[in-house]
Amino acid sequence: MRSALACYPATGAVPEAPEVEFGRSTEGFPVARVGDSAFAMLPARDGRHYLATGWRIARPIAEWRRSDFYGHSGELADEGAFRTKVLEQAEHQREMESLGRVELPSRSQTPWGISQGASRYAEGVESHSTASHGGFYLSAERNREVHSLLCAEGGWYEEDCAWAIVAVTFSDLFTTLERRCAERSIKDSWPDAWEAISGTVLGPGESHEKDRRAFHEAHAGDWIVISAIASGHRKGFVECVATPGGQRGAGTEERRFLVPAEEYAVGRFGFVIDPSRHAVYAGASSFIGWQRGISS
Repeated sequence: MRSALACYPATGAVPEAPEVEFGRSTEGFPVARVGDSAFAMLPARDGRHYLATGWRIARPIAEWRRSDFYGHSGELADEGAFRTKVLEQAEHQREMESLGRVELPSRSQTPWGISQGASRYAEGVESHSTASHGGFYLSAERNREVHSLLCAEGGWYEEDCAWAIVAVTFSDLFTTLERRCAERSIKDSWPDAWEAISGTVLGPGESHEKDRRAFHEAHAGDWIVISAIASGHRKGFVECVATPGGQRGAGTEERRFLVPAEEYAVGRFGFVIDPSRHAVYAGASSFIGWQRGISS
């Protein structure tokens, strides 16, 4: 779940946290140290920047290099956003120390394989890691406290999204940052449950799942691209395979279209074909399946 913690911006004032150092790397990009954790605002394409992390870099902060950092923890609008992220992480680490989570050896069986270790948040609330995945386990007593709209039979909650259900149910066991991320995750993944429990209606932009539904409802009769490749036969074009409403599966009609490369920018939920500009294409294909005369 560590990756989730870098995904969402802080709101409101960030309390003062110890051991925070800001500076510039030897290559000139903004960096910061929070305890053993290191952060950098690294440049990406098109003038963008993103947050990268490092761990226990022994050299002085002014000698840090890009090669010291790894991962991609979300885009950053500017240096102010970088500083906010770093202070957010400092607050998170400070609160973590006060929660008193206990690391335990474990060989328990989980839905994702044998546990390689567990962290006990409280009696009946444990987080397990395996070679491939991980998540939370709630005892039967604890699991009865989860709202019926979100409760998982058996008490297992995987680490990508469902961990948020545990966090919003037992909020006193989580940091401010974790609670903020958990709320965002519930809204994105289970908007109907969130609306029913909170009594509030999520508007456009407040839930990924609601926005996805709205997109597909609005474009149910349109051709939506399900696969695309730079055309090797028509320079400057992208060859696209599209289906009605972006549907997939046996029996779904597929058509090919040519889209100018400069126009082909996939949005959050797909690229919608405009028949007035994007012509149906029946020529030589760059898709292997279509080369053999079958759909891709």
